[in-house]
Amino acid sequence: MSAFMYGVVLQWKLDIRSKSLLVTCYVVPLLFFAVMGGIFTSINPGAKYTLIQSMTVLGVSTGALVGLPPSLVEIYGSDIKKVYKANGVPLYLGMVSMFLSAFIHILIMCTIIYIVAPIAFDAALPASLPLYFVSLAAFIAVSLSIGCVLGLSVKNQAKLTMISQVIFLPSIMLSGIMLPVDLLPVFFKIAGKIFPATWGYKMMTDDTFYFGSLWPLAAILFGSIIVCIFLLKRLQKT
Repeated sequence: MSAFMYGVVLQWKLDIRSKSLLVTCYVVPLLFFAVMGGIFTSINPGAKYTLIQSMTVLGVSTGALVGLPPSLVEIYGSDIKKVYKANGVPLYLGMVSMFLSAFIHILIMCTIIYIVAPIAFDAALPASLPLYFVSLAAFIAVSLSIGCVLGLSVKNQAKLTMISQVIFLPSIMLSGIMLPVDLLPVFFKIAGKIFPATWGYKMMTDDTFYFGSLWPLAAILFGSIIVCIFLLKRLQKT
C-alpha cells in the first residue's frame, strides 16, 4: 500500500511539471472561464445561476478527454510498458496513478472556478455544497474513466487527438452548457445523453439528489472499467 501511495504521489509531482497537463487541466479551462464567464453573463444575466456548473463541465471534459489520454499513451505506447513488465510492476499501476493524479488536478481547477466565479462574475453558488461536490467527484471519475479507455486503446498520438476531439466536442455542445437542451432537435437531445457531461451538468445543477442522473454515470463508469481491464490484459500479452 505504501508503494502504491508513493507511486501516486510521484505521478502527481511529475504531472505538476507536465506542460501538457498544465495546459489541459489549468490554462485552457481557466482561460476559457475568464473570457467566456463575462460574455455569458453579459449576454444572458440568468447565466450566472449555472455559470459555475457550465465552466466546470468544460474544464473536467478538457482535462479528462484531452489531457489524460496522451499521458497514458506515453506509458503504454512506449518502452515504459516494458520496464513495468521487466520489474514485475502491475500494468494497471500506471493507469491508476495517473487517474488519481488527474483527479486531484482537475478537482483543484474546479475549486478555483467555484471560488472565483462569485467574486468575478457574481455567479450563484450551488444550493447544496455537499451535493455539488459529490456530483462533481462522480462526474470527474466517469470522465477520467473514458479518458483511460482512449489512452489504452489508441497508440497513435495523432489518431488519439482526433478521436478525443470527436468525443469532446459533442459532449460539450450537447450537454446544455452552451445552450438549453430544450432548444436542441430531438435527435441531438437523445445523442447528448450518451455523454457523461450531460448527466454531470444535470446533477450539479439539481437542488436535490436525483437517482435518474446518477445511474447513467454509474453505467458508463462500470462499462469503462470493464473495457480498461480487457485492454490491460491485452497489453500484458504484447
